[in-house]
Amino acid sequence: MAKEDKLKALDAAISQIEKQYGKGSIMKLGENAANMNVEAVPTGSLSLDIALGVGGLPKGRIIEVYGPESSGKTTVALHCVAEVQKRGGIAGFIDAEHALDPAYAKNIGVDIDNLYISQPDNGEQALEITETMVRSGAVDIVIVDSVAALVPKAEIDGDMGDSHVGLQARLMSQALRKLTGVISRSKCTVIFINQLREKVGIMFGNPETTTGGRALKFYSSVRLDVRRVETLKQAGEVIGNHTRVKIVKNKVAPPFKEAEFDIMFGQGISKEGDILDLAANIDIITKSGAWYSYEGEKIGQGRENAKTYLRENPEFRDMIEAKVREHYFNNDEEESDELEQADNKEKKDSNKKTAEDTTVKDNK
Repeated sequence: MAKEDKLKALDAAISQIEKQYGKGSIMKLGENAANMNVEAVPTGSLSLDIALGVGGLPKGRIIEVYGPESSGKTTVALHCVAEVQKRGGIAGFIDAEHALDPAYAKNIGVDIDNLYISQPDNGEQALEITETMVRSGAVDIVIVDSVAALVPKAEIDGDMGDSHVGLQARLMSQALRKLTGVISRSKCTVIFINQLREKVGIMFGNPETTTGGRALKFYSSVRLDVRRVETLKQAGEVIGNHTRVKIVKNKVAPPFKEAEFDIMFGQGISKEGDILDLAANIDIITKSGAWYSYEGEKIGQGRENAKTYLRENPEFRDMIEAKVREHYFNNDEEESDELEQADNKEKKDSNKKTAEDTTVKDNK
């Protein structure tokens, strides 16, 4: 088939598709370039936003946050809710575990008076409520806490000890098939919090696995592995945990990056600790021995004292944060511009070579 005939056949096919399914049901990817930039929801942790590559969790995508007990999974999710609400967005929380602490959520920055919460009776009800909220197009973020607590109705109606093989996995697989398209169209971020289990009889390799089958692993655009790595103490008293988040899957930026931050009991993620560590890594704040200093002026002896200084001087903290953001996010933009220029140069060289080859052939 000649090229002109192919183009005519393609135009006819596109016209038929648009007539049947509506204008915009099929288009060239480049025509939609303005909408290709990934919009993101900040996580409340600057180091995690940087590690994610797009400044936070992508909108219109499914996110899985998993890890051991008391590692900070719900805290990370609640910080995302707080960030959405600060920007005027609407948030929903499906509390399948019936364990949300309103006082802690409020301390983190969540507007609990405007947080829509549901405590469903079974897994089907939880996922139907999630779908209805997402389909409305009015909700910006929905948290499902947790996948392990989404118990199928058949299991609830049955007796203790009854075997229900694969029920939850089938439920999750069906729900995610239905949810994916709606989530993308509504630009709603849906975060599934998940628990860990161990495979039986695994002698080598990692025995850990997540609940609810394998569907969520495939449908998630971002998967975060949250781990507590250190206990923070002050004057012999435990005041929080140092947490590491590994991005084990990322469809919108390079994966396998890590972020570390402090989660303080009763307060959530320590913004000051996050900024201090990032600024020290890129020498905006210099560390000499135990002392932290900025442009020769000492701001604190020891990490906790330096954090206290940042907390008590919000203008100074915001200035340091702005410098950190400029360093990380502007560098990324410059790198992408350099790559684009290199690609354009390569294309020009290739086109020039092709034109020269054509001229040589014509002369022959």
